Amino acid sequence: MPLHQTPTAIAEPRHAVLNRSFRGIISAPFLPMVGDGKIDWESLRRYIDWITGQAPGVIAVNMDAAEAPALTACERVEIIRVCAEVVRGRVPLICGLIGGSTDQMIAHGRDLVAAGAQGFCVFPPFPVFMGAPIQPEMIRRFHGDIADALDVPLVAFQFPRGWGPDYSGEMLDALASVPQVIAIKESSFDANQTIQTVQAVAALPDRIAVLTGSDTFIYEALLMGCDGALIGFAGTAVSELVAMQRAVDAGNAQLGREIWERLAPLARYCWRAPIRDFRPRMKEVLRLQGLIADSAVRRPQLGIADAEKAELRRIAEAARLI
Repeated sequence: MPLHQTPTAIAEPRHAVLNRSFRGIISAPFLPMVGDGKIDWESLRRYIDWITGQAPGVIAVNMDAAEAPALTACERVEIIRVCAEVVRGRVPLICGLIGGSTDQMIAHGRDLVAAGAQGFCVFPPFPVFMGAPIQPEMIRRFHGDIADALDVPLVAFQFPRGWGPDYSGEMLDALASVPQVIAIKESSFDANQTIQTVQAVAALPDRIAVLTGSDTFIYEALLMGCDGALIGFAGTAVSELVAMQRAVDAGNAQLGREIWERLAPLARYCWRAPIRDFRPRMKEVLRLQGLIADSAVRRPQLGIADAEKAELRRIAEAARLI
């Protein structure tokens, strides 16, 4: 089913789930854990059911917010299986695809599809994709080989500047040449690059969707022309972000702004430096909301201090999330 349709409908076969005309919010949930990082399966089931009921356009599990690079391949497969069991086709379900080589990612992708993944957000393979310049042909071949092997919709993943390849200019042409690439998750956290990406994609003969992944300026990115968001902050405040995106899409920027002004302080607090701490910060918010049992993260990630937890409570209360 196209992603903008009613999420309670039964999902069509995975090939029809995502398309380049997508507009909306894709929720990237956090992964509930206890102790030093043992997965809390009971909380995960409850949390994913809550997100599904908030009517995002799509749910994207095993993303960076879920500490996916710290998980084993078997854990990622079991997570998608459990989430698919909980979602039961009410919302399209995609998955982060992580690995160090094309062949490794294809093999892992097959297991994830068998477990319920209906598409992938494709992580750049590190360290191969580190450093510049990267030939557009390598970008095209990488995504094209995965697309040919798995035959599901793909979202390319633009990491913050300096962390990975710069998907701009010829890179976007290369991505758009792969029919299964339906969008780019634009997570540069750079307003100028976001605008440049929107403009470059608009000039493509067959444009792909641009989904902001910059949690600190989601509303502003929508005004810049992004079609929606694939975003960790939509691991909470899901219905509010859905309403904000729909308001902007309908031309009601004022309503969108009112929603964002209430939520933005929390997003900016959680994603401030050091940015890696957005995970324990957001998990603490989810714990305060009663959505997960613990704010634990996987080693070597550390938790946060009591003073920071108290500030998170204050900001989340002001945002009317708890």
